[in-house]
Formats: sequence, structure tokens, C-alpha cells
Amino acid sequence: MAGAVSALFILDIKGRCLISRHYRGDILSVEAERFFTKLLENEEDIEAQGPVVFDNGVSHIFIRHNNVYLMAVSRQNCNVASLIAFLHKLADVFEYYFEELVEESLRDNFVVVYELLDEMMDFGYPQYTEATILSEFIKTDAYRLEVTQRPPMAVTNAVSWRNEGIYYKKNEVFLDVIESVNILVNSNRQLIRSEVGGALKMRTCLSGMPECKLGLNDRVLMDAQDRSSKGKCIDLEDIRFHQCVRLARYEKDRTISFIPPDGSFDLMTYRISTQVKPLIWVEAQIEKHARSRIEMLVKARSQFRERSNATNVQISIPVPSDATKPIVRTTMGAASYAPEHDSLIWRIRSFPGDKEYMLGAEFRLPSVAYEDPTPNKKTPIRVKFEIPYFTVSGIQVRHLKVIEKSAYQTLPWVRYITMAGEYEIRLQ
Repeated sequence: MAGAVSALFILDIKGRCLISRHYRGDILSVEAERFFTKLLENEEDIEAQGPVVFDNGVSHIFIRHNNVYLMAVSRQNCNVASLIAFLHKLADVFEYYFEELVEESLRDNFVVVYELLDEMMDFGYPQYTEATILSEFIKTDAYRLEVTQRPPMAVTNAVSWRNEGIYYKKNEVFLDVIESVNILVNSNRQLIRSEVGGALKMRTCLSGMPECKLGLNDRVLMDAQDRSSKGKCIDLEDIRFHQCVRLARYEKDRTISFIPPDGSFDLMTYRISTQVKPLIWVEAQIEKHARSRIEMLVKARSQFRERSNATNVQISIPVPSDATKPIVRTTMGAASYAPEHDSLIWRIRSFPGDKEYMLGAEFRLPSVAYEDPTPNKKTPIRVKFEIPYFTVSGIQVRHLKVIEKSAYQTLPWVRYITMAGEYEIRLQ
């Protein structure tokens, strides 16, 4: 971080200062309160301003959480992204201690809040931000603080996200490779947006301090190992790792090596910009009979391999806001009218690959219509689904190894899931 934080402020929804912690003594509480009160006069200005406001040589970096604002103030040139991340971590720690971060919980735990602010930041520089580590030496019992003589784990341990002495009778690692498909099709049935976003979600139940190694069919790694001819390779973009991953090792030989946190966490996220064929193609033919009724015929076709099966398919078809008395027929699944959303919801529990199903619907329209000069909203068809044991990009986990000094046996479980993200098909 280029510069240090001068002070941290926690304000209520009206901009009044609830708690302040000064680290460098070069900012006054009344200045921050007066500044934020002006900012709160118009709620829309806050969204327009963004999370950073610069005024008279002072930078105000803030986030809103429920009915409180967490704000860092500095007179130096700070790394704004790091401070925003720190404020979100601060909110997570407060929620860990108080279950819910609201004005009332802060008023009931002033002592604990100040202890946390002292441990999480020192002279304006962030220190410990993991709630599990802070809980080892900052404990609350009926709003009383008990400080043990044990030094924090982050001082004696090589990692700050995992405690020592963790033990499980059965050591298991669960890895879910989840990909979201973002599709946008225009009214001419042309694909104008296609993107795949993925995440590797892990849940570890491992004893001790294990080291895990994960291998993917990454093109750079496969080319380096001269394995390009032994399987499909993929090009990953915008890769983001959890802090436990050794980035230096990854940059050197593309090996994902890490000591995992205990429990659930996102190991890695990525994006793939590639031309993806819509997995479920939807066509709609709408015919209006004057002002009396409207008929529609919807076809849904799965465009993935036959051995795969989409589950929990939901197709939302827009209908006129004044439509009533629907008559619906489907070849598979069930459809229900949702007037609060001006749509017809078609649900199919199981949709095998290379299949086509149809829906026919007829809606009555009122004989007298209100002539609204505003144009009708062009609501698209939206599709939701999940396809287990299937990935669009072709990403594969080549190996998942767990190394621990005690050499215990580990059971790794890997699961692949593809789901719909922003999946829209425009009608007009």
C-alpha cells in the first residue's frame, strides 16, 4: 500500500459518527462527519460518486453495509482497491462476531469493535483480516472481552487463513467445477454475446497442515510438458486465485499449489471468451388476433450431447401485462402464469440432450385497452438450467493431490456443473 490510512469511521445511515479510530492524528472526526452529512443529502449522489471521494486533500473511501457506512480516510496517496477490500473484510469480521452488522450490534459491542480495529490495522496499515485467526485471541462472552496470552496464529504460522491442530476422522476434499454460460441472441436469431465464466469451489475436511496440488488441462502447461496431443487444451482468461495459492509457483511452471483453508472457499475463478452454441435453443411464434386474444407457440430444443441431461430447466416467456385466462398445453413439463412478472413460466424437471419440446398457449385480452403513448418494454425470453457432469469449455481436473507429513489417506471428489448465467433470447 502506497500510503497509510489516517482514520477509520463507522457512521449510521444519516451520516452520524458511531465509532472512530484514529491511527495517525492528522484528521478530525468532525470533518468526516460534516463531509458525509453533505454527501447523504441526496441518496442518488452517493451511487454516482462511487466508493471514493476526494475533497481538500483528503481521500474518503467507503462502503455501505445494511444501515451503516464503513469509511477509511487518508491524506496520503493510498491503494484504493486494497482499502475497499479491507473494508469488506472488516464487515465480514464484524458479522462473524455479531452475526449481523447493523447499527444496534455495533452499539452493543463498542469494546470488541475497538479491539478488532486495533488488531486489524496498525498505524494505518492493514494487519490481520481473517476472522478465524482473530477469534483465537479476541473472544467475546456476554459482551466481555477475554484476551488470552497465546500469540496470534498468523505470527507463528506460515499461513494466516488456517489454524493449527485441525483433525478429521475422515479426510476428504470436494471440488466443484461450476461454469455459467452467458448468452444473448437477438430477434434475428443471431448470437451477439457468448461468454463462459467458471469457478473452482472447494470444501476441505483435512487434518493437519496439508499441501494440495491441482492440475488442469491448461494450454500453457500442456505445451510446456509436450502433452498437447493427449487431450483437449483450453485457454483461461482473467484468472483470479484465492490468497492461499502460491502465485510465484504458478507463474513459474503453472502448478496450482496451496495450503487450503478449512471449510468452503473459492479456489479460482476464470473466464473464457469463445463462441458457444446455445445449449437450449428457444423459438417463439406469437400471433395476435386483433384485441381479443393472443396465441403463442414455443419450441425448446437441447443442443448438447445425448448422454447429458439438463435439470431444473425454467423458461420465462413474456406476455402482455393485460393478458388473462391462459390456456396452456405442453409436451413436457408444466407451465404456470405469473402475472406479477408478466410472464409464463415453463418448468421442465429433466431435459435430455438432442430433444425438442413444445408449448402452446392462448391468452385473452380485454376488449377495451388503454392507449399508452409509451412504447412496450422489449422483455426477452430468459432461460435457467443446470447440466451436471458437463462443461462447455472442456476444462478438466487432471489431478488433485494432497500431501501431508503424516501421510494419511485422502478421498478427493470432483464434480462438474454447467448452469445458465445471463441467458436471454430477444423477441423483437
